[in-house]
Amino acid sequence: MGEPSHAVWVEKYRPQHLADMVGQPSITPLLAAYAAQKTLPHLMFAGPPGTGKTTAALALARDLFGPDWRDNFLELNASDERGIDTVRTKIKEYARIAPFGVGFKLLFLDEADNLTAEAQASLRRLMERYSGSCRFILSCNYSSRVIEPIQSRCAVFRFKPHSPAATRVQLERIATAEVKKVDPLAFDAIVSVSEGDLRRAINLLQLAATYTDHVTEQTVKDVSTVPLETDVDALFSEAVQHRFLDARRRLLSIFAERGASGEEVLRAMHRFVVSPPAGRLTPDEQISLIEYLGEIDFRLAQGASERIQLEAVLAHLAAMRLPAARP
Repeated sequence: MGEPSHAVWVEKYRPQHLADMVGQPSITPLLAAYAAQKTLPHLMFAGPPGTGKTTAALALARDLFGPDWRDNFLELNASDERGIDTVRTKIKEYARIAPFGVGFKLLFLDEADNLTAEAQASLRRLMERYSGSCRFILSCNYSSRVIEPIQSRCAVFRFKPHSPAATRVQLERIATAEVKKVDPLAFDAIVSVSEGDLRRAINLLQLAATYTDHVTEQTVKDVSTVPLETDVDALFSEAVQHRFLDARRRLLSIFAERGASGEEVLRAMHRFVVSPPAGRLTPDEQISLIEYLGEIDFRLAQGASERIQLEAVLAHLAAMRLPAARP
């Protein structure tokens, strides 16, 4: 029986085996070699959200253990259970039980960088004590938050954001399977917004497709809370042409009509500054603006008003008196 029509596409189209994964060509062959040899060390998967860390762990378990993989696989999320009691109870109890019919079992600890320092110290000892019967796969967004003694006991794999080409391939496969017509510019918009986060891209495609069987760039713009490149380009153009009030109105429209957060707008501005249209910014201007956006990001993290801080960015652009375009 197939998946129900209302299924979440991220789960419905999650690759079942390592050979089916896209976007991590330097990682999946090595994991496949572990599966073929039926042995592996403790592993750490580090990288941004939506890059395939959980998918890789599940696919590795399937390739290692076959149809009964769930008998020797446990998944825990450290952001839900981050204290030492979880390590001393759930993790220890699972690790000490003998595997079923195989040499070892797997414990996948998602978001391991959220564990407290005390819990990480306890986990390190469990990894040493039960390495014969249980191998650990730790997933984290920031490996620097995981203590060095744990990192040194793991083979570390660093997952990169998916390339635009890899993201588009997967989106096109899903659109074809779901019999949805998606314009090329709509794919471009989803790829731009998702920034290499495949989970985010698939969720956005599904959201857009719930409104219509023909997804256009405008559909993506209507359902996305993240500013698209055209919005930010217009913001910059109006600000540097000394049309501050027009730029401010556009910013408020992004907040009100799109529901975007200040952090999302700031990230979109950062993308624009790092890779501006040809002739728009000189290297010195890029450096100056990136430094200023970093200061605004810090202020937002400290709880400053999103509206006031982003209006300050527009005022700063106008004050810099940048030309709207250069020949």
